[in-house]
Amino acid sequence: MRILGLIGYPLSHSFSQGYFKEKFKTEGIQDVIYENFEIKSIDDLPALLRSYPNLCGLNVTIPYKEDVKQYLHELDYSAQKVGAVNVIKILPDQRRIGYNSDYYGFRTSLESWLAGKFSSVKALVLGTGGASKAIRIVLEDCNVPYKTVSRNKERGDYTYYEVIEKKDIIENYTLIINTTPLGMYPHMNAAPQLPYERLNEKYYLYDLIYNPDETLFLQKGREAGAKTKNGMEMLILQAEKSWDIWNQ
Repeated sequence: MRILGLIGYPLSHSFSQGYFKEKFKTEGIQDVIYENFEIKSIDDLPALLRSYPNLCGLNVTIPYKEDVKQYLHELDYSAQKVGAVNVIKILPDQRRIGYNSDYYGFRTSLESWLAGKFSSVKALVLGTGGASKAIRIVLEDCNVPYKTVSRNKERGDYTYYEVIEKKDIIENYTLIINTTPLGMYPHMNAAPQLPYERLNEKYYLYDLIYNPDETLFLQKGREAGAKTKNGMEMLILQAEKSWDIWNQ
């Protein structure tokens, strides 16, 4: 029996275990199980690996996507570029290779959604935390010009106040990507501070959040005429990419 799993802390609201259990049931996959391994420190990883010799792959979530690199033997291009790992493949000789399937999931989802419009858009990336790293690398690789927005002037290109006050900013960036947790369940009444009243049908709003299906950010965009997309497709794509990596 092969074992796959997820490391992070905490894991009470993880998507991965439920997704893979349903996948295995639907597709009749009986030789693999997927477990949550909630570890309070990344330093607990070696002991976990020793305890599960049949472990052949891991997903990695908050807060270990960067710290886990010290326990890997090799990084794939995606992980090197992003500087974070969310998939580990464990080879029969116990060598461990790190990947970033968030990069693949977001890029595939965005390319499909924009369908060749990359050359005509510029992006505003809301948030400068860990979740925004893969998004910024994808935009760079797809030659989409972008600026970051943060509450702190030192961390981003613009502050939210500047985006609201300076009309030319929102007019020049028609792809707006939310990488912050604002609007995520259970805090569904929150949304990034933006001049939503200036949006129209030429805008594209992408939210990495998938719960709820429509955040207040996406609702306000839709009501202004913008095209909107949540993070569910990206989540499924990155999960399927993990499965491909473990089985290649």
